[in-house]
Amino acid sequence: MIILENSLKLSLNEVQEKLTDSRKEFVEFFQDGDISIETYKPDKIDRQIPHTRDEIYIVVSGEGIFFCNGKRERFQTGDFLFVPAGFEHRFENFSSDFVTYVIFYGPEKNIK
Repeated sequence: MIILENSLKLSLNEVQEKLTDSRKEFVEFFQDGDISIETYKPDKIDRQIPHTRDEIYIVVSGEGIFFCNGKRERFQTGDFLFVPAGFEHRFENFSSDFVTYVIFYGPEKNIK
């Protein structure tokens, strides 16, 4: 996790640099209480499974199709997407520059 030491802000460039350095599809850069914020950049295929917490996506760059609970919706840079805990969801046919912030919040929920 990136720690905010002497500042109250992180730039998108700093967060994306950490993501690139990690060689992972996501990196958590903020956590406090019941909120966790990550940057997510899937590599060609989004392999997510339903999560146990509610989740918000804020699309930083790119475009594509968002599948959630049986529905498909076009998305683009700047869009806000909400996914309740337990819902099947994924990004499809997204552009190579696709990056999103992911905000998990609230208590863990029992999903089946």
